[in-house]
Amino acid sequence: MNSIKLTLRQEEIIKLVKNNGPVTSEALAEKLNVTRAALRPDLAILTMTGILEAKPKVGYIYSKKPSYSLVYEYIRNIKVQDVMSNPIVVDENTTVYDAIVHLFLNDVGTLFIQNNGILLGAVSRKDFLKIAMGGTDMQKVPVGVIMTRMPNIVFVEKEDTAYLAAQRIMEHEVDSLPVVERVFDGSKENLKIIGKISKTNITKLFVKLGEAN
Repeated sequence: MNSIKLTLRQEEIIKLVKNNGPVTSEALAEKLNVTRAALRPDLAILTMTGILEAKPKVGYIYSKKPSYSLVYEYIRNIKVQDVMSNPIVVDENTTVYDAIVHLFLNDVGTLFIQNNGILLGAVSRKDFLKIAMGGTDMQKVPVGVIMTRMPNIVFVEKEDTAYLAAQRIMEHEVDSLPVVERVFDGSKENLKIIGKISKTNITKLFVKLGEAN
């Protein structure tokens, strides 16, 4: 069996709990100078693998159980392509008004901007809210004006793990990530958008895992 590869922060959490347990999530967050929300995925992984135990109203303690978990390894082996969905895309010349219509008709939080399939950028509900509050004529301004452009878009590829996608969604506090594949035009590399992975995709994955158990 392969050993579990932990992040530096997860290693630090284990060290703190092992030396000071029981330790509450609030205390851990304070010692690591992060929010409790940021720690939540790490603590979930460490308790799921049996490295830590969560004691209600007490805190986390170091466990002597084996740290290898088949469930953990199963999750780490699920690929983005296994859970991704179709992206909602528009052209950069689409008006902000029409883009907002696309956003709400498809009930998504992010639109991806493309040209002939090549990812150019992304625009979120927050971006639309900002321009709406500014009093701009949304029927005249193209969405390309307000989008976040490449290379400032965080993305994943279909062979990446769903675990990595979830980490990036949490770290960058975004609703969804574009799934891309690399294509070459001569010596130039472009990113073709082939899907998206969102908080909803990740939630559905965990619901399915729970149903399977």
